[in-house]
Amino acid sequence: MQITRRDFLNGIAIGAGTSLLGPSALWGEVQKPVAGVSPILAGYPPALTGMRGSHEGSYEVAHALAWRGEKPSSYEKLDEHYDLVVVGAGISGLAAAWMYRQKVGPDARILILDNHDDFGGHAKRNEFHHKGRMLLSLGGAQNLENPNSFGEASSQLLKDLGIDPDAMAAGMTEPHALSDLSVDNGMSIKTPNGHVTVGGNWLAFMHGEGDYKPAVRSLPLPKDQQDKLIELFGGDKDYLDELSLMEKYRYSKTVSYNQFLSERVGLDARSMGILNAQLLIHQGPTGWNMSVLEALASGMPGLQGMGWLGEWADRLAFGVAPKLFEIRQFADGNATVARLMVLKMIPEVAPSTQGFEDIAVSRFDYDTLDRATQSTQIRLNSTAVGVRETPDGSVEVDYVQAGKPSRITADHAVLACYNALIPHLCPELPEPQKEALRYGVKIPFVYANVLLDNGRATSQLGMTRTSCPDDAFQMITTAPPTTCGGFEPPRGPDDPVVMLMMSSPTPAQPGAGARDVFRLGRHAIYTTPFSTYEKQVRDQLQGILGAYGFDHERDIRGITVNRIPHGYAYGYFDLDDPEWPEGEAPHEIGRAQFGRISIANTDSEARPNLDGAVDAAARAINEQTRSHA
Repeated sequence: MQITRRDFLNGIAIGAGTSLLGPSALWGEVQKPVAGVSPILAGYPPALTGMRGSHEGSYEVAHALAWRGEKPSSYEKLDEHYDLVVVGAGISGLAAAWMYRQKVGPDARILILDNHDDFGGHAKRNEFHHKGRMLLSLGGAQNLENPNSFGEASSQLLKDLGIDPDAMAAGMTEPHALSDLSVDNGMSIKTPNGHVTVGGNWLAFMHGEGDYKPAVRSLPLPKDQQDKLIELFGGDKDYLDELSLMEKYRYSKTVSYNQFLSERVGLDARSMGILNAQLLIHQGPTGWNMSVLEALASGMPGLQGMGWLGEWADRLAFGVAPKLFEIRQFADGNATVARLMVLKMIPEVAPSTQGFEDIAVSRFDYDTLDRATQSTQIRLNSTAVGVRETPDGSVEVDYVQAGKPSRITADHAVLACYNALIPHLCPELPEPQKEALRYGVKIPFVYANVLLDNGRATSQLGMTRTSCPDDAFQMITTAPPTTCGGFEPPRGPDDPVVMLMMSSPTPAQPGAGARDVFRLGRHAIYTTPFSTYEKQVRDQLQGILGAYGFDHERDIRGITVNRIPHGYAYGYFDLDDPEWPEGEAPHEIGRAQFGRISIANTDSEARPNLDGAVDAAARAINEQTRSHA
């Protein structure tokens, strides 16, 4: 069934439940803690389980503003003036605060506002405690990609924080498929009698490497589909042989990968799902929203079948890429980068912590984040609803915390929040800039971390990662086993272990635009209760691990679901977006400085990587310190 735009919008309003609370419930009086929401003083956010990420209590005020234009009519004007106010405590926001301190001095008065009960944005830490051990996993942003090739701003930040990519590599001695493309990564296909999991390096199999033929023959698929997959993986056929080289290029830019797989290769929907599972996890959409060229550039097979030149390029790319593609990973993902920035700016948060050497095992004191005696403060559970320049040359910032509307002032403001919210925060922006800010739609994801009593079943499975094309979570993996930052990962099958389960909720809809299906994916996240996620987790793990003695009722000891409805920055797609001249793309128009207000987020760089977030912060701080010293 096709979902109309009206159905979609109505579904969001109905499904978001608490978002239908009227203004009086959101800011008419100081609110008591809502069930499921953990105020800072009542808990330690990294160790909270249940629904995390975009948790209840973090989005209602922003949705009231963005969907219905509602915000408080009056504010208590606090006697607080800052040199800089940053809206958003993700990587961009924290980096902007750090860079401002570096330029102006450590005594600069900085306030960072964030609507969540934890800092880090997508770089969230998930922490479990079981059998006297602490176990870690990531709740979003995963790794540093090619950190030795970072630009000046990102390289300097790593240096400032004491992060040494070579030292990180030394802590990643255990082979793991999240960080090593040469490690076995399985394929788990659902059947009426449980999952059939076929081991081996499927990233290599898809490019005709290794024992790909017997691996494909082991999949529970009809023989004709196995034949077609073997033909595709092996590069035995040029599917565009009647086209010239230039015609092949045009075809690859204007036809979706799934259309190519269906019409040229002859794959059915289930066989396409094997390839789409990879695209969903790594890129966000299915092959219906990616051109053939984009899918091939993302590592999908097909290039080697387009004549000798394509085969040569595919062999070169697959043979060289794993050696050139460096991944550095902390046990809690990029949350360590966020924590190190907070530690640098607010040492009181963990006074006995040295830094890079022991950051992974450090427990932060969240009570210290927002003390007036500090030059830098982080005010959590605080949703910005208005940012504007004033006639006297300052910036007013309005926000709501625990139902209380407040107003503060600053010399400068950096908006390190989502692009789509900025036109509502700053209605005074020029209309073309607001239109540009609305253009992109962030790509949604769900990351679930599951604490298991022991790792016996996962050890018998024999691989650290497997793709699951028929399941809600398209990939499952053990948490990164790195010792970086002093962490001690599980060392044997009897130790407790954390399973990381990754899902892209973006649906497969032929003919629908990427931005529309991303909105549908976001809608699915907001309308799916924790109980549904829990059932999906239990059913999937039982199906895959049950053959190895796993019992979900006995072995699962905790579940944390990280909802990321506004995930990856929108990076444009061949099938939907034109090729803009340099400087005229929506993200470039949208990030323009507006007086004492600058924008820093991955949306403004149109790339979701950590170095993109840091580059955006550097640009914003350069704008403000150059223009208004």
